[in-house]
Amino acid sequence: MTKFAHDSIVPDKKSDQSKKEQVAGMFDDIAYRYDFLNRTLSGGMDILWRKRALGYLKQLAPQKILDVATGTADVAIMASRLLKPTSVTGIDISEGMLEIGRKKVENQGLQNTIELLKGDSETISFEDNSFDAVTVAFGVRNFQNLEKGLSEILRVLKPGGRLVVLEFSQPKWLFAKSFYNLYMKIVAPNMGKLFSKNRNAYQYLDESIKKFPEGKNFMVILDNLGYANLQYKPL
Repeated sequence: MTKFAHDSIVPDKKSDQSKKEQVAGMFDDIAYRYDFLNRTLSGGMDILWRKRALGYLKQLAPQKILDVATGTADVAIMASRLLKPTSVTGIDISEGMLEIGRKKVENQGLQNTIELLKGDSETISFEDNSFDAVTVAFGVRNFQNLEKGLSEILRVLKPGGRLVVLEFSQPKWLFAKSFYNLYMKIVAPNMGKLFSKNRNAYQYLDESIKKFPEGKNFMVILDNLGYANLQYKPL
């Protein structure tokens, strides 16, 4: 498997734990404030981004959906509401995030449609060709081995199924890029420290975005792994 620059980006550079272990622990720590900080730091745009991403599945009308790195189940819940599938399965390596997600699912009366399980993108515990669609929102940067995770997703996708990946990227315009860098280096980490007591999580966010193979580079990786009919849409 190919090694990518973002693979070496971890929340705590002094820790001896693997990236996977660190990421799981990081999200366990910030789970109770994750949704609040998402809404606040994005100005509520994260809701619109998820909705637009799921729009690419409407024509397919998938009945069985897998949401990888489901976190607190925002995508799983929205997919259930918008796409009306028979089932949505969410997997995540953070039990803390899943606990929040399960409460949200129960509060919205969706427990008959949505199931949240502790699971790893690199060893998905489902048979080949199990799902009509797979979603990953803001999660592929956190895979310890990007190609292995994407290969597992392809394995569990049915022929003709669709993968939708929603991920951050860096602005291209100079002014926007300058503002973005200031925001991600100063505002986001300090907001994270203030509200979740974990500054490292939001420093990691900035560093992992910068190193991730975004856009066309990500398309090349998918193509090499055997994905077809690739599209890249900046939101």
